[in-house]
Parts: sequence; structure tokens; C-alpha cells
Amino acid sequence: MKRILVAEDNDSNYMLMTYILRNHYELLRAHNGKEAVEMAQSEHPDMVLMDMKMPIMGGLEATRGIKAVLPDMPVIALTANAFDNDRKNAFDAGCIDFISKPVNSAVCLEILAKHLGE
Repeated sequence: MKRILVAEDNDSNYMLMTYILRNHYELLRAHNGKEAVEMAQSEHPDMVLMDMKMPIMGGLEATRGIKAVLPDMPVIALTANAFDNDRKNAFDAGCIDFISKPVNSAVCLEILAKHLGE
């Protein structure tokens, strides 16, 4: 089973992601961007779902940190900020796709499957 690191500081948002993904993937959780960078390096998940607004280190900085060390690690932005500029910033940081909150489960699963080659 593929492993996905979900970087999400909000418990209810993480619970929703757990509900959507638990039957398809093994999940790991980082509570902030700094933890996400550390866990990506130590746990080597198949993908990272990265919340953009987190304490200690935000998602853009965390994505750049992950990509600097693990350039092939797929990172998908997970954010309520769905403006064109937010998308551009996420892609510029190294994200390969973008999932808007509130998360649509079918769209989320489709995007993950596409990038995990399923």
C-alpha cells in the first residue's frame, strides 16, 4: 500500500483526509511544515499532501525544503486559498498539482491516483 504524508495542522481537516484516504493509502501526519520536511526525509512516503498555511513553517517553504533534498518526491498543495496566484506560488515552490479545500473526495482520489501511477 502506498504511503502518503499529510502535512496538516488542523485536526478536523486531517480527519477528513483520513476519511477520504484510509481505505486506499497508509497515512502519516505532520503537524507543521518543519515536521513535514523531516518526515519526508526519514519516512520516504510515496507522496506529500501539503497544507499551505501551517505554523512554524508554511507549506511553500516546506515544499522547497523537501524538493531541495528529494527532488523527485511528488508534493501536492492542499489549500483553501484557490486563487490563481496561490496556484502559481505552489507550482513555483515545486508542487505538481493543487487540491482546493473543501476537499472533494472523488477529485482528491483521482488526482492522487494520477500522480501515483494507479
